[in-house]
Amino acid sequence: MENKSHRSRIAPISIDSMSQEMLEILKKIPGDGLKGKFSPVNVLGTLMYNTDTLPQFLDYWVNAKLKMGFSIREQELIILRMGFLYNCNYVWKHHIPVALEFGVAMHEIEALKKVPLSPIFNPREEALLVLTDSLVNERNISDDLWDKYQDKLSDSEKIDLITIVSQYVVFALVNNVMRVEIESNLDEFPSL
Repeated sequence: MENKSHRSRIAPISIDSMSQEMLEILKKIPGDGLKGKFSPVNVLGTLMYNTDTLPQFLDYWVNAKLKMGFSIREQELIILRMGFLYNCNYVWKHHIPVALEFGVAMHEIEALKKVPLSPIFNPREEALLVLTDSLVNERNISDDLWDKYQDKLSDSEKIDLITIVSQYVVFALVNNVMRVEIESNLDEFPSL
């Protein structure tokens, strides 16, 4: 995606005005990678333009992350692949520190930018990533892929995969369309 301007299309609202309810929800995010220094304040501030639905969205997003059948490592592999597939540098850079915190090595992060997918991932991770590619690129899963990978995931995890991909379609589109500016404290991490 080529931006004519690197400036945000709408200025994010300061998250200092975020309700206590939303702050409590965000505290539940696993690990430290999306908190403190690396908090995605600009996208949260952009999403705050819709205060009527943001608390419910955040609650759904955070609780889904906590309760789905995937480890945080697996979730981060999927999320980084989504960042790559949507050419969303904001998602990409924000999830590198989270992935590192939960055991994804830098060479694995770089491998997520390869098409076809690099063969360095274990069979379950390969299934998650190949199915993610299919959900994004085909907006479906072919019978061949379903048959090949269906035994790698439980039935509830198949729904979880659709859920996490859907959540990051929203984040990628918001960031790309609104041209949300990446916070400067993420400069230490490589771009797409």
